[in-house]
Amino acid sequence: MPCVAAEVADIICSFPDYLPVVVLSAMGKTTNLLLECGDLALKLSTEQVPGMPPLRAVRDLHLHACKDLGIEADMRTEVERLLNELQQLLIGICIMQGVAAKQYDAWELGMVTTDDFTNADVIYDEALPRIRAALTAQQEQRELPIVTGFLGRGSATGAITTLGRGGSDLTATVLGAALQLPEVQVWKDVDGVLTSDPRLVPHTRPVTELTFEEATELAYFGAQVLHPQAMQPAIRSGTMGVRVKNSYNRTAAGTFITAQRDMSKVLVTSIVLKPNVTLVDIISTRMMGQYGFLATVFEAFRVHKLSVDVVATSE
Repeated sequence: MPCVAAEVADIICSFPDYLPVVVLSAMGKTTNLLLECGDLALKLSTEQVPGMPPLRAVRDLHLHACKDLGIEADMRTEVERLLNELQQLLIGICIMQGVAAKQYDAWELGMVTTDDFTNADVIYDEALPRIRAALTAQQEQRELPIVTGFLGRGSATGAITTLGRGGSDLTATVLGAALQLPEVQVWKDVDGVLTSDPRLVPHTRPVTELTFEEATELAYFGAQVLHPQAMQPAIRSGTMGVRVKNSYNRTAAGTFITAQRDMSKVLVTSIVLKPNVTLVDIISTRMMGQYGFLATVFEAFRVHKLSVDVVATSE
């Protein structure tokens, strides 16, 4: 029996006078096999996934097609990568089995933002009531909402926007504020906010408590555990706390962030490093006793959309 993939390739190449546009469907019974994989993953353990008959059938079908077509090793590696991704996805289904869930894009729930694509701000007066209404209605279905982080929809253009690196933290706290929750948990790969960067400083330890002001300051100046804006929804709510936990050490207490804490015995909370900072030294005899000099300086930064971290002035 001739190779189906080779037959398709031969058909495509049989029109030398044209440049065909080729639309491909799944090979053979791949669609049915994938559906069978998903159903089986709900019933098996994670160790049994690699040996699932439908998964092996999908793998064999595609690898045999690569061999029959004489596909080079680097392209075959790409097929292997996609097959491994499928296997990992099925393992994820095994882990989540037994929990009814539904996926949502954040903008579908009402995550309204400004139209700054790479660093959009949440428009809280619009976003919070919309998200609250959407998730409250969803709760009647008793399904676990799985929401995309990092994304929103611009209020003016309707285009999909992004909240900046680490914006999923902000998404989580926005949803928590919308639902008026007492606590939002942000799960990371460290035991909370640490006393310094463990890659630079040995023997760091987690800080058990922080204020919103401390957490925001640390995030802005280099602590990579949280998004700098992630505290804003909690501050607006007035009653919600944020807890940072470790996905790989679930028994660790983590760091709990609230509006206030006892600072009477606190000397230093944490030391962070912010690289690639430019120091600008401005000297002018005309600034002595004059008003508006700094306004002119900051206007230049505003025009070029540059944020100023620290300012020191003296005459």
